[in-house]
Amino acid sequence: MKNISIFALLIMGAFLVFAGSCNKDDDNNPSSNNQTIGKTTAVFNPNVSYGTMTDQDGNTYKTVTIGTQTWVAENLRTTIYNDGTAIPNVTDGDEWCDLTTGAYCNYNNTTSQDTIATFGRLYNWNAVNTGLLAPKGWHVPTYDEWETLTDYLGGEYAAGEKLKEEGTSHWYTPNEGATNETGFTALPGGTRGNKGLFFFIGNYGYWWSATEYDAAGTYGCIMYYNYSRVDRTFYYDKKLGLSVRCVKD
Repeated sequence: MKNISIFALLIMGAFLVFAGSCNKDDDNNPSSNNQTIGKTTAVFNPNVSYGTMTDQDGNTYKTVTIGTQTWVAENLRTTIYNDGTAIPNVTDGDEWCDLTTGAYCNYNNTTSQDTIATFGRLYNWNAVNTGLLAPKGWHVPTYDEWETLTDYLGGEYAAGEKLKEEGTSHWYTPNEGATNETGFTALPGGTRGNKGLFFFIGNYGYWWSATEYDAAGTYGCIMYYNYSRVDRTFYYDKKLGLSVRCVKD
């Protein structure tokens, strides 16, 4: 009986070692710990055929082909560059204003996983300019690529309604003209201003482009709750925090 008990203990010990090693591996796998997976409340177009993309942080996103381009149909929410380096989460407004390196934040520094999964995170220009923000095989779109998208959809005054999520689940009323016929599902993630304050979630969606305008600013794209147009030549101070969409290489 004593021998049987010792044998049972040895078996149990081996199991615990094995289980412990599995848990350790899981801890090193971003996708096993990422709490935003599957939590988006975005209203996608049920009539569109979506693909998927997984970023370096383990987040899985819907993708959609529009014309000759394939876009991610959700705002980026990675906390890791594609070389494995962590992106600092800067919550302090004064620190955000003084940054000369890449960083991200959540709108109003929220910890709500549903909000983060739905609206994505906000990134500064320095994070975009690393060239490492998008997962490999994807990139932050240039001004020309935003132009290609909007021109394909009939120009800036016609494109917004085809790109914005339909209804007022996330956009403020009236969400003018939104049909989301493309499946792009643009959402109003708001912005972090160059003084570190947060503005306009629900009102406006702001996205970086990878194209600089000058030493202080860059081109970007904006969509509105009260207009159906897209402004793709919007000038953004590089100290802002904006949403990011990715397009396939």
